[in-house]
Amino acid sequence: MTGRRALGRQFGWLWAAFVVSSYGTGLRFGAFPMIAVLVLHSGPTQVAALAAAGRAVGALVAVPLGPWVEFRRKRPVMVAMDLIRCAALLSVPAAFALGRLSFAQLLVVSVAVATADIAFRAASGAYLKELVPPEDLLVANGRFESTTWTATVVGPPLGGAAMGMFGPMTTVVADAVSYLLSALGLRAIGGTEPRPARSGAARLRAGELLEGWRYVLAHATLRPLFFNAIVVNGLIMATEPLLAVLLLGPLGFAPWQYGLAFAAPCVGGLLGSRLAPRLVARFGQHKVMFSAGVLRACWPVGLAFVRPGVPGLVLIMVVQFGLVTCCGLFNPVLATYRLDHTPSDRVVRTLTAWSVSSSAAIAAMTAVWGLLAALTGPRTAIAVAGVLLLATPLLLPRREHAPLDTREQTASVT
Repeated sequence: MTGRRALGRQFGWLWAAFVVSSYGTGLRFGAFPMIAVLVLHSGPTQVAALAAAGRAVGALVAVPLGPWVEFRRKRPVMVAMDLIRCAALLSVPAAFALGRLSFAQLLVVSVAVATADIAFRAASGAYLKELVPPEDLLVANGRFESTTWTATVVGPPLGGAAMGMFGPMTTVVADAVSYLLSALGLRAIGGTEPRPARSGAARLRAGELLEGWRYVLAHATLRPLFFNAIVVNGLIMATEPLLAVLLLGPLGFAPWQYGLAFAAPCVGGLLGSRLAPRLVARFGQHKVMFSAGVLRACWPVGLAFVRPGVPGLVLIMVVQFGLVTCCGLFNPVLATYRLDHTPSDRVVRTLTAWSVSSSAAIAAMTAVWGLLAALTGPRTAIAVAGVLLLATPLLLPRREHAPLDTREQTASVT
């Protein structure tokens, strides 16, 4: 198994759509907080609310989308989510040009984009499972993961330069156009997609809203992976704004140093995602996932010891490189395992439940760690998160418990 395996023309268009939207999102990184501060003159509380509300409310709104998307053709849903994100983002520069932009509109757009993100990811996971043979899922997920990290390396610096020269609205428009191009790429895939057959009642039942969580929590291996992913992602993301406060405030890092410290190590994500298929082929899926999950928890505590100047910058880059490399290895293996062990008629609801839980946990932990930092200082709060992360490997499954989904009984990525 190698990362150069040809996956066909249809996957090529799907990947191209993912590439263009990922780079658009990378370019827009930080645009909304900048618009809130520079255009709307919002304070820290409003900026924090903007970051948390989009995730939290978007996750709540996305809950009923899982069952709704499950029994519909996935590609039209993905196109619709791209167009919704495009229209929502374009409303921001349009309102600005008319002198009508408000903080409330930014909140609404953040919620709309976050909701569409969750629905798109769930539909795309189900579509990928049907489009790609089981033995190629890890290669496909590795390519998506490498694209994500490459866009993270390239997008924010270019976006920052564009915002500096032309204003923050420039990158919002660029991201909106990227979603339009993504929709066109998805349309170019062609072919026919059968409508999923629905068993049971023809109408959506309230109980189906929880089906994704029921399946995950009843699965011997997905359950611990679910809790591990939620806690790890929540703790890592909760410390990001605290690091910005610490580095740009008391430690006196310049904005370009801050950007460099977190952008350059993302090369490790590209490295990890490229190594994933080879390591799985040699050591097995579960062993690679467990090892990478343990290693990624060991790095963030080092951020509590950062100091001013070049030594501090080097420490951040080393820690981030180690963390991102392990995440780049862990994420595609987890994504592949999750698809392998989820029946086709539950994929969307399972992925929606996973995304909703992750978004809600990140929003909640960000708020809690903001309060902790206000009481103890950002460095102490970062240290607490790092220590807690050291315990997260206890949530990882020690051994493989469950058989593959029946679709994959005759093929395995390992």
